[in-house]
Amino acid sequence: MKKYKILLFVLLIIPALCFSQKKAKDSIVEKPARPAFESATLIDNASNVLFNKNTLEVMMQHRFGLIEEKNSLAGIYGANSNIRIALSYAVLDWVTVGYGITKKNRISDFSLKVGLLKQTRSGSMPVSISYFGNMAIDGRSFDTKYPNGDPIPPDANNGPFLIRQDRYSYFHQLIIAKRFNSNLSLQIAPSLSHFNVVNYNDVNSRKENDRLSIAFGGRYKVSPQTALICDISTPITKLNDNKYNITGFSFGAEFSTSAHAFQIFITNFNGILPQYNYMKNTNDFFNGGALIGFNITRNYNF
Repeated sequence: MKKYKILLFVLLIIPALCFSQKKAKDSIVEKPARPAFESATLIDNASNVLFNKNTLEVMMQHRFGLIEEKNSLAGIYGANSNIRIALSYAVLDWVTVGYGITKKNRISDFSLKVGLLKQTRSGSMPVSISYFGNMAIDGRSFDTKYPNGDPIPPDANNGPFLIRQDRYSYFHQLIIAKRFNSNLSLQIAPSLSHFNVVNYNDVNSRKENDRLSIAFGGRYKVSPQTALICDISTPITKLNDNKYNITGFSFGAEFSTSAHAFQIFITNFNGILPQYNYMKNTNDFFNGGALIGFNITRNYNF
Protein backbone atom coordinates (compact mmCIF):
# COMPACT_ATOMS: atom_id res chain seq x y z
CA MET A 1 0.00 0.00 0.00
CA LYS A 2 2.87 2.30 0.84
CA LYS A 3 4.38 1.69 -2.63
CA TYR A 4 1.12 2.68 -4.29
CA LYS A 5 1.02 5.93 -2.31
CA ILE A 6 4.56 6.76 -3.42
CA LEU A 7 3.72 5.97 -7.05
CA LEU A 8 0.59 8.11 -6.89
CA PHE A 9 2.58 10.99 -5.42
CA VAL A 10 5.17 10.77 -8.22
CA LEU A 11 2.48 10.72 -10.92
CA LEU A 12 0.87 13.82 -9.43
CA ILE A 13 4.07 15.79 -8.94
CA ILE A 14 5.55 15.21 -12.45
CA PRO A 15 2.93 17.33 -14.32
CA ALA A 16 3.38 20.11 -11.78
CA LEU A 17 7.15 20.11 -12.31
CA CYS A 18 6.76 20.10 -16.10
CA PHE A 19 4.29 23.01 -15.94
CA SER A 20 6.61 25.05 -13.72
CA GLN A 21 9.55 24.47 -16.10
CA LYS A 22 7.46 25.52 -19.11
CA LYS A 23 6.30 28.63 -17.28
CA ALA A 24 9.87 29.56 -16.36
CA LYS A 25 10.97 29.00 -19.96
CA ASP A 26 8.12 31.12 -21.33
CA SER A 27 8.95 33.93 -18.91
CA ILE A 28 12.44 34.41 -20.35
CA VAL A 29 12.47 37.76 -22.20
CA GLU A 30 14.32 37.89 -25.52
CA LYS A 31 17.12 40.47 -25.39
CA PRO A 32 17.25 42.86 -28.35
CA ALA A 33 20.46 43.03 -30.36
CA ARG A 34 22.59 46.13 -30.10
CA PRO A 35 21.61 48.89 -32.57
CA ALA A 36 22.80 48.29 -36.12
CA PHE A 37 23.99 51.90 -36.48
CA GLU A 38 25.30 54.64 -34.19
CA SER A 39 23.24 57.53 -35.56
CA ALA A 40 19.55 57.87 -36.42
CA THR A 41 20.67 59.03 -39.88
CA LEU A 42 22.83 57.18 -42.39
CA ILE A 43 24.12 59.97 -44.66
CA ASP A 44 20.96 60.83 -46.64
CA ASN A 45 18.47 58.32 -45.25
CA ALA A 46 17.11 57.52 -41.81
CA SER A 47 18.57 54.46 -40.08
CA ASN A 48 16.64 52.07 -37.84
CA VAL A 49 18.11 53.60 -34.66
CA LEU A 50 15.61 54.69 -31.99
CA PHE A 51 16.90 56.23 -28.78
CA ASN A 52 15.73 55.60 -25.23
CA LYS A 53 12.69 57.47 -23.97
CA ASN A 54 13.33 61.17 -23.17
CA THR A 55 16.42 61.40 -25.40
CA LEU A 56 16.82 64.64 -27.36
CA GLU A 57 18.89 64.53 -30.54
CA VAL A 58 20.26 67.77 -32.00
CA MET A 59 21.39 67.49 -35.62
CA MET A 60 23.11 69.72 -38.16
CA GLN A 61 23.39 68.59 -41.78
CA HIS A 62 25.42 70.52 -44.33
CA ARG A 63 25.99 70.06 -48.05
CA PHE A 64 28.62 72.15 -49.83
CA GLY A 65 28.54 73.19 -53.49
CA LEU A 66 29.71 70.95 -56.32
CA ILE A 67 33.36 69.87 -56.10
CA GLU A 68 33.94 70.81 -59.75
CA GLU A 69 32.58 74.34 -59.34
CA LYS A 70 35.31 76.80 -60.33
CA ASN A 71 37.05 78.91 -57.70
CA SER A 72 35.06 77.22 -54.91
CA LEU A 73 37.79 75.22 -53.07
CA ALA A 74 36.17 71.84 -53.86
CA GLY A 75 32.71 73.33 -53.36
CA ILE A 76 33.32 74.77 -49.88
CA TYR A 77 32.66 78.27 -51.23
CA GLY A 78 30.05 76.93 -53.65
CA ALA A 79 26.91 78.89 -54.42
CA ASN A 80 24.46 76.01 -54.05
CA SER A 81 25.26 74.88 -50.52
CA ASN A 82 22.46 73.72 -48.26
CA ILE A 83 22.02 73.27 -44.51
CA ARG A 84 19.43 71.77 -42.17
CA ILE A 85 19.12 72.04 -38.38
CA ALA A 86 16.78 69.65 -36.58
CA LEU A 87 15.63 68.33 -33.22
CA SER A 88 14.27 64.85 -32.51
CA TYR A 89 12.76 63.68 -29.23
CA ALA A 90 12.04 60.12 -28.12
CA VAL A 91 8.59 60.25 -26.53
CA LEU A 92 8.77 56.47 -26.06
CA ASP A 93 11.51 53.89 -26.50
CA TRP A 94 9.95 53.04 -29.87
CA VAL A 95 8.55 56.41 -31.00
CA THR A 96 10.51 59.53 -31.98
CA VAL A 97 9.12 62.82 -33.28
CA GLY A 98 11.15 65.60 -34.88
CA TYR A 99 11.19 69.07 -36.43
CA GLY A 100 13.72 70.64 -38.76
CA ILE A 101 14.35 73.67 -40.96
CA THR A 102 16.26 73.65 -44.24
CA LYS A 103 17.88 76.61 -45.97
CA LYS A 104 16.90 75.66 -49.51
CA ASN A 105 13.29 76.69 -50.18
CA ARG A 106 13.00 77.63 -46.48
CA ILE A 107 11.50 74.25 -45.73
CA SER A 108 10.04 73.22 -42.37
CA ASP A 109 9.58 69.50 -41.80
CA PHE A 110 7.86 67.37 -39.18
CA SER A 111 8.96 63.75 -38.82
CA LEU A 112 7.93 60.52 -37.12
CA LYS A 113 9.92 57.33 -36.58
CA VAL A 114 8.35 54.18 -35.11
CA GLY A 115 10.07 50.92 -34.19
CA LEU A 116 7.98 47.99 -35.41
CA LEU A 117 10.23 44.98 -34.78
CA LYS A 118 13.59 44.55 -33.05
CA GLN A 119 16.34 42.14 -33.97
CA THR A 120 17.06 39.73 -31.11
CA ARG A 121 20.38 38.36 -29.93
CA SER A 122 19.14 34.79 -30.20
CA GLY A 123 18.18 35.27 -33.82
CA SER A 124 14.50 34.51 -33.29
CA MET A 125 13.88 37.90 -34.94
CA PRO A 126 16.63 38.24 -37.57
CA VAL A 127 16.08 41.91 -38.51
CA SER A 128 14.86 45.22 -37.15
CA ILE A 129 12.02 47.00 -38.94
CA SER A 130 11.17 50.67 -38.47
CA TYR A 131 8.92 53.21 -40.15
CA PHE A 132 10.08 56.74 -40.95
CA GLY A 133 7.92 59.48 -42.39
CA ASN A 134 7.82 63.24 -42.71
CA MET A 135 5.75 66.15 -43.93
CA ALA A 136 7.58 69.15 -45.42
CA ILE A 137 6.32 72.67 -46.12
CA ASP A 138 7.94 74.99 -48.66
CA GLY A 139 8.11 78.29 -46.78
CA ARG A 140 9.19 80.65 -49.55
CA SER A 141 7.29 83.91 -50.08
CA PHE A 142 6.63 85.13 -53.60
CA ASP A 143 5.41 88.16 -55.46
CA THR A 144 2.17 87.26 -57.20
CA LYS A 145 2.22 90.16 -59.63
CA TYR A 146 4.76 91.83 -61.90
CA PRO A 147 5.56 95.54 -61.26
CA ASN A 148 3.08 96.47 -64.00
CA GLY A 149 0.29 94.62 -62.17
CA ASP A 150 0.09 91.56 -64.43
CA PRO A 151 -0.23 88.25 -62.50
CA ILE A 152 2.83 86.00 -62.36
CA PRO A 153 2.04 82.50 -63.69
CA PRO A 154 2.21 79.84 -60.96
CA ASP A 155 5.22 77.52 -60.95
CA ALA A 156 5.44 74.48 -58.69
CA ASN A 157 9.23 74.62 -58.59
CA ASN A 158 9.88 78.35 -58.39
CA GLY A 159 6.58 79.80 -57.18
CA PRO A 160 4.21 81.36 -56.68
CA PHE A 161 1.84 78.58 -55.57
CA LEU A 162 -1.85 78.59 -56.31
CA ILE A 163 -2.98 77.36 -52.89
CA ARG A 164 -1.35 76.60 -49.53
CA GLN A 165 -1.54 72.84 -50.03
CA ASP A 166 0.73 73.14 -53.07
CA ARG A 167 3.60 73.76 -50.66
CA TYR A 168 3.29 70.33 -49.01
CA SER A 169 5.31 67.19 -49.68
CA TYR A 170 5.44 63.84 -47.89
CA PHE A 171 7.79 60.91 -47.43
CA HIS A 172 7.22 57.36 -46.18
CA GLN A 173 9.93 54.74 -45.68
CA LEU A 174 10.17 51.23 -44.28
CA ILE A 175 13.65 50.50 -42.90
CA ILE A 176 14.79 46.87 -42.66
CA ALA A 177 18.17 46.60 -40.91
CA LYS A 178 20.39 43.81 -39.67
CA ARG A 179 23.43 43.81 -37.42
CA PHE A 180 25.47 40.87 -38.69
CA ASN A 181 28.23 41.21 -36.12
CA SER A 182 30.02 43.87 -34.07
CA ASN A 183 31.54 45.36 -37.24
CA LEU A 184 29.06 44.95 -40.09
CA SER A 185 25.52 46.33 -40.38
CA LEU A 186 23.33 46.66 -43.48
CA GLN A 187 19.90 48.05 -44.25
CA ILE A 188 17.45 48.19 -47.13
CA ALA A 189 14.75 50.87 -47.21
CA PRO A 190 11.93 51.09 -49.78
CA SER A 191 10.17 54.46 -49.84
CA LEU A 192 7.40 56.56 -51.33
CA SER A 193 7.82 60.30 -52.03
CA HIS A 194 4.86 62.57 -52.77
CA PHE A 195 4.53 66.22 -53.80
CA ASN A 196 1.05 67.72 -53.85
CA VAL A 197 1.93 69.55 -57.06
CA VAL A 198 4.91 69.17 -59.39
CA ASN A 199 4.36 71.47 -62.37
CA TYR A 200 1.37 73.56 -63.36
CA ASN A 201 2.32 74.04 -66.98
CA ASP A 202 3.43 70.55 -68.05
CA VAL A 203 0.44 68.25 -68.63
CA ASN A 204 2.60 65.11 -68.44
CA SER A 205 4.35 66.01 -65.18
CA ARG A 206 1.05 66.61 -63.40
CA LYS A 207 0.72 62.85 -63.09
CA GLU A 208 4.19 62.52 -61.54
CA ASN A 209 3.39 63.46 -57.96
CA ASP A 210 4.70 60.16 -56.56
CA ARG A 211 7.87 58.15 -56.77
CA LEU A 212 8.82 54.74 -55.43
CA SER A 213 12.50 54.35 -54.54
CA ILE A 214 14.78 52.02 -52.64
CA ALA A 215 17.94 52.66 -50.63
CA PHE A 216 20.77 50.32 -49.65
CA GLY A 217 22.99 51.36 -46.75
CA GLY A 218 25.88 49.87 -44.84
CA ARG A 219 28.36 50.46 -42.05
CA TYR A 220 31.65 48.68 -41.33
CA LYS A 221 33.61 49.48 -38.18
CA VAL A 222 37.37 49.76 -38.56
CA SER A 223 37.97 50.79 -34.92
CA PRO A 224 35.78 51.23 -31.81
CA GLN A 225 34.93 54.84 -32.77
CA THR A 226 35.41 54.83 -36.56
CA ALA A 227 33.41 53.24 -39.35
CA LEU A 228 33.13 53.35 -43.13
CA ILE A 229 29.60 54.13 -44.33
CA CYS A 230 27.77 54.10 -47.64
CA ASP A 231 24.30 54.77 -48.97
CA ILE A 232 22.96 54.09 -52.46
CA SER A 233 19.49 55.43 -53.25
CA THR A 234 17.88 54.66 -56.56
CA PRO A 235 14.43 55.39 -58.04
CA ILE A 236 12.17 52.50 -58.96
CA THR A 237 9.60 54.49 -60.92
CA LYS A 238 10.88 56.74 -63.72
CA LEU A 239 9.83 60.32 -64.43
CA ASN A 240 9.22 61.66 -67.94
CA ASP A 241 12.12 64.11 -67.65
CA ASN A 242 15.19 61.86 -67.58
CA LYS A 243 17.35 64.42 -65.76
CA TYR A 244 15.50 63.47 -62.55
CA ASN A 245 16.08 59.70 -62.97
CA ILE A 246 19.43 59.68 -61.19
CA THR A 247 20.75 57.30 -58.56
CA GLY A 248 22.29 58.80 -55.44
CA PHE A 249 25.71 57.53 -54.35
CA SER A 250 27.18 58.44 -50.97
CA PHE A 251 30.43 57.19 -49.42
CA GLY A 252 32.16 58.38 -46.27
CA ALA A 253 33.33 57.83 -42.71
CA GLU A 254 31.67 58.09 -39.32
CA PHE A 255 33.31 59.02 -36.01
CA SER A 256 31.20 58.41 -32.92
CA THR A 257 31.17 58.44 -29.14
CA SER A 258 28.39 57.56 -26.70
CA ALA A 259 26.63 60.90 -27.32
CA HIS A 260 28.10 62.25 -30.58
CA ALA A 261 28.24 61.14 -34.20
CA PHE A 262 30.06 62.90 -37.02
CA GLN A 263 29.67 61.73 -40.61
CA ILE A 264 31.66 63.19 -43.51
CA PHE A 265 31.10 61.94 -47.04
CA ILE A 266 30.95 62.52 -50.78
CA THR A 267 27.48 62.44 -52.33
CA ASN A 268 25.47 63.82 -55.25
CA PHE A 269 22.41 64.70 -53.13
CA ASN A 270 22.08 68.22 -51.74
CA GLY A 271 18.35 68.41 -50.97
CA ILE A 272 18.92 66.81 -47.53
CA LEU A 273 15.22 65.98 -47.11
CA PRO A 274 14.67 62.57 -48.73
CA GLN A 275 11.69 63.47 -50.96
CA TYR A 276 13.72 66.33 -52.46
CA ASN A 277 16.69 64.03 -53.01
CA TYR A 278 14.57 61.39 -54.70
CA MET A 279 12.36 63.64 -56.86
CA LYS A 280 14.26 66.91 -57.42
CA ASN A 281 17.92 65.92 -57.68
CA THR A 282 19.70 66.47 -61.01
CA ASN A 283 23.33 65.97 -59.87
CA ASP A 284 25.01 62.98 -61.50
CA PHE A 285 27.70 61.52 -59.23
CA PHE A 286 29.84 60.38 -62.18
CA ASN A 287 29.31 63.47 -64.33
CA GLY A 288 30.45 66.44 -62.26
CA GLY A 289 27.63 66.28 -59.70
CA ALA A 290 29.56 65.15 -56.61
CA LEU A 291 29.80 67.29 -53.49
CA ILE A 292 31.08 67.08 -49.91
CA GLY A 293 28.69 66.90 -46.99
CA PHE A 294 28.61 66.20 -43.29
CA ASN A 295 26.14 65.35 -40.49
CA ILE A 296 26.71 66.13 -36.80
CA THR A 297 24.48 64.82 -34.00
CA ARG A 298 24.52 65.30 -30.24
CA ASN A 299 22.26 63.39 -27.84
CA TYR A 300 20.98 64.59 -24.47
CA ASN A 301 19.32 62.22 -22.00
CA PHE A 302 16.70 63.55 -19.60
